[in-house]
Amino acid sequence: MLTRVNFAQLLFPDFSLILCGYLICRYTPLGRAVWDQVESLVYYFLFPVLLFHSIVKSPLDLGATSSLIAAGLLMGVSGIAMAYALPHLPWLGRHIDAREHAGAAQVAFRFNSFVALAIAEKLAGAQGLLLIAVLIGFCVPLFNVAAVWPMARHGEAHLGRALLRNPLIIATVSGLVANLLGLKVPGWLDPTLSRIGAASLALGLMSAGAGMQFGTLGQAKALAVSVLAIRHLLLPLVAFGLARLLRLDPAQTAVLLAFSALPTASSCYVLASRMGYNGAYVAGLVTLSTLLGVASLSFALVALR
Repeated sequence: MLTRVNFAQLLFPDFSLILCGYLICRYTPLGRAVWDQVESLVYYFLFPVLLFHSIVKSPLDLGATSSLIAAGLLMGVSGIAMAYALPHLPWLGRHIDAREHAGAAQVAFRFNSFVALAIAEKLAGAQGLLLIAVLIGFCVPLFNVAAVWPMARHGEAHLGRALLRNPLIIATVSGLVANLLGLKVPGWLDPTLSRIGAASLALGLMSAGAGMQFGTLGQAKALAVSVLAIRHLLLPLVAFGLARLLRLDPAQTAVLLAFSALPTASSCYVLASRMGYNGAYVAGLVTLSTLLGVASLSFALVALR
């Protein structure tokens, strides 16, 4: 059942961890080099364990979640289409550099999985974790392909190999298969996996804060405003319409609205840098998106009323 909580109380703990990560990275000896290793630990081990455990421990009815999956994919496709269309809009396209757009378009539709899991658990408990894990499982492959595609046109990119090696996709698919086969985690192992999941949320949120950068936000302002407007204004509106159209239940509606209003993925700047694009500019967009996430999540949660 959807938990009724004060929105400030809901958002403050997670965004305070983001702030802690930023302050620790900037003003203590635990600098960027340390947090690069923390991100790797979370991304390749802690977070996949949390995803797998969240999916396996609760019965999964794909029929009951089919409307939520459809809503999540439709929302994602809408965001991708809007992001791809920006350079072709007659009143906006002339202000957008094609190469900058290729690296930054992903900011408009990708999402921060660490914040997603933390918020979903507070909104709807174990059911919320299961629902957001299913959304992540179905949307991450689509979003990863859409993020890489514009950049791949300007250079070599082994898209299929990257997707097959993605730990989030591996963990989600493994969890779905195990759940549908009726496999369960042994009781003696459950506490350990729960502690790993809790560690992944805290460290993941702090890592998002450690990656924030403010120095490049003045570049390509039209592009920045456009992709962030899609991420934090238009997608929540699309999600609200889809929730009503598909008649989602309260828990599914809460998870979808929160999913639509999340900050963008902190790994956007890593992907842009590794593929030879302006990683510093994308990092600035990620930073501003993380801050705007407070407003857009509040807006989405108010819509639940």
